[in-house]
Amino acid sequence: MKTNTKQLVQLALLTAVILVMAFTPIGYLKTLGLEITLIVVPVAIGAVLLGPKGGAVLGTVFGVTSFIQCFGMSPFGAALLSISPVGTFITCIIPRILAGWLSGVVYAVLKRGKAEKASVWIANLSCPLLNTVLFMSSLVLFFYNTEYIQGFAATLGAANPFAFIILFVGVNGLIEAATCFVLGSAVSKALIHLKK
Repeated sequence: MKTNTKQLVQLALLTAVILVMAFTPIGYLKTLGLEITLIVVPVAIGAVLLGPKGGAVLGTVFGVTSFIQCFGMSPFGAALLSISPVGTFITCIIPRILAGWLSGVVYAVLKRGKAEKASVWIANLSCPLLNTVLFMSSLVLFFYNTEYIQGFAATLGAANPFAFIILFVGVNGLIEAATCFVLGSAVSKALIHLKK
């Protein structure tokens, strides 16, 4: 019972961090196209501390806040919403749930194996990478053939969906991955140490 209460408190705190980040400039750094998303950091930390279920819950919170951004806070999201509300909902939410859940799975599996020492680092790196790959896959699935996304593809000189993904999120994805790898891993390790 004590452990469950402790986990609920940790989940609540990380949820609060996500909400604060989502609705202040801390969580989404605005760029010309996609925003650089730093909200993957508390999702990754939660996936390590609370396991796959905790990662999935925090991923859901991240996804919901991402979808809310489409209602006037994110020009890119608003454009997608005007094209396909259902596609936008799926693109914003499902990849984030899966990224949080799968990061927790990665940590749980590695923690039990030979890569135990690297498990925190790998899980924190996997969260932003999974988020980017899953989000962009969904974006391509629902929106690649639209005039809006084809405009970006033409500007970038992307001849196919794979080239579009690389050119569209290359720098953003690297910044997100590096931030989560360093900051998320450091915080995760400190909190694991405090837990012990």
